[in-house]
Amino acid sequence: MHSRTPGPAASARGPDRRTVLKIAGGSVLALPIAACAGNSADPNTVRISYQQFGSGTIMRDYLTGVIQTYTSDHPEVTVELVPLVAAEEDYFTKSELMMSSARTTPDLVYEDTFILQSDVAAGYLRPVGDYIEGWDLWQHFYQPAKDAVTAENGDLYAVPTHTDTRALWYNRRLLEEAGFPHPWEPGSWQELLEALRAVQSTHPDVVPINVYSGKPQGEKASMQGFEMLLYGTPDRLYDQEEKAWIVGSQGFIDSLEMIRTLFTEELAPALNRALDPNLSELVANTWMPEEQIAVVLDGSWISAPWASGGASPWPEWEEVLDVAPMPTQEGQDPGVVTLAGGWSWAIPDLSPRPDLAWSFLTEMLTTENMAALAATDNQVTIREDVAQHPDYQGYSPTIDFFTDLVEDAEYRPAYAAYPQISAQIQAAMETVMTGQGTPEQAAQSYDAAVREIVGAENTIEAQR
Repeated sequence: MHSRTPGPAASARGPDRRTVLKIAGGSVLALPIAACAGNSADPNTVRISYQQFGSGTIMRDYLTGVIQTYTSDHPEVTVELVPLVAAEEDYFTKSELMMSSARTTPDLVYEDTFILQSDVAAGYLRPVGDYIEGWDLWQHFYQPAKDAVTAENGDLYAVPTHTDTRALWYNRRLLEEAGFPHPWEPGSWQELLEALRAVQSTHPDVVPINVYSGKPQGEKASMQGFEMLLYGTPDRLYDQEEKAWIVGSQGFIDSLEMIRTLFTEELAPALNRALDPNLSELVANTWMPEEQIAVVLDGSWISAPWASGGASPWPEWEEVLDVAPMPTQEGQDPGVVTLAGGWSWAIPDLSPRPDLAWSFLTEMLTTENMAALAATDNQVTIREDVAQHPDYQGYSPTIDFFTDLVEDAEYRPAYAAYPQISAQIQAAMETVMTGQGTPEQAAQSYDAAVREIVGAENTIEAQR
């Protein structure tokens, strides 16, 4: 998921380099190579590329364990790991460059569902429906996760691995002292605003809430921020039945109005902070541990750095914080809303060894392997069998809460045009948070941009 903060041993940015770990029969050999190293002609060698967050080794350790098991049963197979140490946008670019040539393509690629449909449209990936048809574990995947890897033509192009959900993280003490006893759960946007105003009154030095907004926050602003509001209204970004992007929606305007309210009433961070690209690190590593903020609208993963051995250990967080679902606009059914992202494994179209890639992938995705990885990497599962596994249940104080949100979660319409449309959402947010325009004006600019991006014939007017 494009907007996700790295895991416990992760860093958002790392040196821009690549390394291949060649692992055969359980032995490990580290070989620095050029980014576009030649693809082996060996039919028994499978190459796997993935994003490595800085010095984090969670994925490498997981894959190493899988390789040791797989190659003990298939000693003729050699597995090459190609970790791409890069920031998100650089990772997408590097993956696409590799997949564009038969000489450099991996056989398996780790794909953010945010970018998956763009890579499908570009012809980089091959359908995997024929493989999945005979795979027993597919029945355990929740439908929204299956939808996230399904192209507009109905073909499956990847196997999802996990997701993340979003909700309100709140400071118990600050809310209680503002008059809202624990457990706190606002039932509408109005109730949320009332609590934030009370915090502002009782604790003027505390930031009442952070909702990511504006262009510097990138996809975090679109997904953690705006879409958590919009999908709590009757409107959406995309009409699945009509296969068209929605314009002229009141929900879009109402969501921008909520953003404007947060900033004009100074319930959100000051603009210089809100537009700082490093805001997420400041919030999670400083403001929350030091009780400088009352409520944060963010993802299920943000507690990962607070674990022992994490980037910012904070063992007391379980006593200080709690979580509550984000309410719908007026508390209308279903009452709460969450957006889900996630990652997947896909087979590039130019891979010369798709059958071997699929065989190895099924070993990667066993129930036991995915339960262990979820607990290690603070993941939210999208599979019923993993959710019931004892290694998964209760591995963190909030995992059951965030897992329960998955079944009714909404996914972004991450089709090929989505990254451009997402950028227009961020621009609209920035317009209202900085006072450069009204929600209506920002929405009109967004509508015009969407028509230009996808063509007016691929848009539809909202129905209310």
